[in-house]
Amino acid sequence: MFNNRIKIKSLLQSKVTGQEVIVMGWVRTFRNNQFIALNDGSTNNNLQVVVELGLLEDAYLKRITTGASLKVKGIVVASLGKGQSIEVKATLVEILGDSDAEKYPLQPKKHSLEFLREIAHLRFRTNTFGSVFRVRHALAFAVHQFFNEKGFVYLHTPIITASDAEGAGEMFRVTTLPIDGTAPKNEDGSINFKEDFFGKSTNLTVSGQLEGELGAMAFSEIYTFGPTFRAENSNTARHLAEFWMIEPEMAFHDIEDNMNLAEEFIKYLIQYVMNHNRDDIEFLSQRLADEEKQLPQDKRSELGLIEKLEFVLNNAFERITYTDAINILLESNHYKKKKFQYDVKWGIDLQSEHERYLVEKHFKKPVIVTGYPAAIKAFYMRMNDDGKTVAAMDILAPGIGEIVGGSQREERLEKLEARMKDMHSPAAEMSWYLDTRRFGSVPHAGFGLGFERMVQFVTGMTNIRDVIAFARTPKNCEF
Repeated sequence: MFNNRIKIKSLLQSKVTGQEVIVMGWVRTFRNNQFIALNDGSTNNNLQVVVELGLLEDAYLKRITTGASLKVKGIVVASLGKGQSIEVKATLVEILGDSDAEKYPLQPKKHSLEFLREIAHLRFRTNTFGSVFRVRHALAFAVHQFFNEKGFVYLHTPIITASDAEGAGEMFRVTTLPIDGTAPKNEDGSINFKEDFFGKSTNLTVSGQLEGELGAMAFSEIYTFGPTFRAENSNTARHLAEFWMIEPEMAFHDIEDNMNLAEEFIKYLIQYVMNHNRDDIEFLSQRLADEEKQLPQDKRSELGLIEKLEFVLNNAFERITYTDAINILLESNHYKKKKFQYDVKWGIDLQSEHERYLVEKHFKKPVIVTGYPAAIKAFYMRMNDDGKTVAAMDILAPGIGEIVGGSQREERLEKLEARMKDMHSPAAEMSWYLDTRRFGSVPHAGFGLGFERMVQFVTGMTNIRDVIAFARTPKNCEF
């Protein structure tokens, strides 16, 4: 029954008339009891189905409402209407699923993104989210294609872990112990995790990097692509508690190799979407332009979405040191006129406003910042010869700030152990990690790209909750 249907995207692209087809989808609109706008999610473009008067009884026509699902058999004919070259003249219309028009929340009108977040289980049916999630799919496919073409091994790193790769401590605990106060205790009153499922304290992972390094020490080049979790109580348009990370790790790579790969990777992803999802990108570009018309002139983007993406593709990323970045900020009129909310001085962790100033106001292109102070970076980053900075690199993008964070890893055992001691990292529990430095250590590097931030950048969506299917944020875990 269903195997012989043709997808609406394919039908609209073929433009072949005279053939009999079967299409299935959901009703977007039904005008004059004659014209059905049908959509099956393969494209934002609806197929017009023409129901001749007398084909269906009045009672049946009343059931063809917005949201109802249909199976339509008919003949493809040239369309006389504007906006489409073909339409289907129906010979059979079968209602697969009714939709109560008065209760269906997605009416043929503009809905706010805030409202659509409340009905995230239905928002995929709108044009905006149809485009966003088709682009998300394309980007995910391109990730695997990029690394596969380069001979990387896809490694599935654990979601449940006993290590805190970032040292941030903002982790979700995994336990089977009772939470009613009856969990077994040690003599000092702390919980005895030896009685827990894994026999130790465990958490949801914040990164697959440390395990990824183990793979790189055998396969030379690996990547991970999976969910990560941060229990950061940050209710902003930039943060999620559950998000996806892409983390390649490469043996025999230094910081420059790392930057080169990351820049090539970002450009590859953008080019793939531009080649394969042009209709969706054009729709999202127009949506963003319409949205920005409501903003004051000084809050609008200088480039449209397509222009921004092409600008990234056609320009080499600017590369500067952290020290240079601080000096640029200190010399800026923005700083002198006290327009930054956060202070600027050597040693600070750059805030989003600082990153965006460098990208959007100063260089007007993506920027790679290297040589961060060791004190604000993780223990595994390679110490530079100055003894103050590490071989870290962040890629900053227009609109969202940091999109990639990475580093050359510290391959020298004694320096890594000293750094772990300084940062109070538990070396005894990380013996498995230190083995990679004991047995055949090599210079190696890697980076992490937050997938949702990449989707945000490519789609022009301003809230990260609108580029993941079901957002997990503080006080919110619906669906």
